[in-house]
Amino acid sequence: MKKDEEGRVEVFFYGLFMDEAVLREKGLRPSGRRVASVENFRLAVGERATLVPCAGGEAHGVLYSLTHGEVDALYSEDSVSAYRPEAVCAQLADGTFVPALCFNLPTPPAPGERNPLYASKLRELAARLGLPANYVSSIR
Repeated sequence: MKKDEEGRVEVFFYGLFMDEAVLREKGLRPSGRRVASVENFRLAVGERATLVPCAGGEAHGVLYSLTHGEVDALYSEDSVSAYRPEAVCAQLADGTFVPALCFNLPTPPAPGERNPLYASKLRELAARLGLPANYVSSIR
């Protein structure tokens, strides 16, 4: 099967991989960018970002369509190889739900673990992508 004929999967990104340019720099061809959210999770930023289960919580991000090969290549990089896929149901602005993969760390950041530079870049990106202002301001 040719690479452009390979099946695609929806992936919900909530960290710096929301930036399409970053994905393209890695040789990926993301398509179909849509702003979305997932319920019952909250964003946790330590050295890196992850989503952690949180009843009543809501995390915002972006859905992209990637090939399975692209997903495998992206998450085989050393810096993100600890992330594990989870099935989520992302909600679009029009209320539509889309099944997607979401990659999270198996353990949340330790209390007090911070990366101010990462959080700053993430806030800037989230604002540029039009995520809700109260959500953007909560990124620390």
